[in-house]
Amino acid sequence: MTRGGAQKDRSEGSERKCIATGETEPKQGLIRFVMGPDGQVVPDVLGKLPGRGVYVSSSRAALSAAVKKKLFARGFKAQVQVPENLEQEVERQIVRRLVELLSLARKSGDAVAGYEKVKDWLSKEEARVLIQASDGSGRGKSKLSTPYKGKFIGCLTADELGMAFGRQTVIHAALASGGLSKRVVDEAQRLQGLREMVGGKGRTEG
Repeated sequence: MTRGGAQKDRSEGSERKCIATGETEPKQGLIRFVMGPDGQVVPDVLGKLPGRGVYVSSSRAALSAAVKKKLFARGFKAQVQVPENLEQEVERQIVRRLVELLSLARKSGDAVAGYEKVKDWLSKEEARVLIQASDGSGRGKSKLSTPYKGKFIGCLTADELGMAFGRQTVIHAALASGGLSKRVVDEAQRLQGLREMVGGKGRTEG
């Protein structure tokens, strides 16, 4: 069962084992790593780099354990070099990917930003995902509610959301159903896992 209670997709190749927890999970909830030519561990957020991959659950605890317990060497069955800032680099890459996906959704008309536009989409039931900046005012954010049977993303900062929508900062945004919404939610869940132990910057709910 997944966190949301739904059955996992058990189609071939859809799951991998985390080297830190030993648990088998859907690939979209894991982070893939490959070994570079120089033996350095390289995060492969998009899952497209060549070579044998090892997987770690997208949580700060699992990633820290993989580094501290030297589990990458065991996973690759080779001597490897782990960058000192690996956790931060993984988080940075996932933020960049999430910003790119939101930007594509905005350009295709499947995402809007700004309190009034988001409120309008919610009232018309056009919004499938409500996105609010983790560092936005709690009082202001409480005026908008997650769509019925929809999703909530709250792990991005106002500056990060601003980059996605071509503004300095954004507090409120919304995604329509279909299009890139599932990919955005999946990436946000990975980011949330990495940020849960570093100040509780936000949350993603289903």
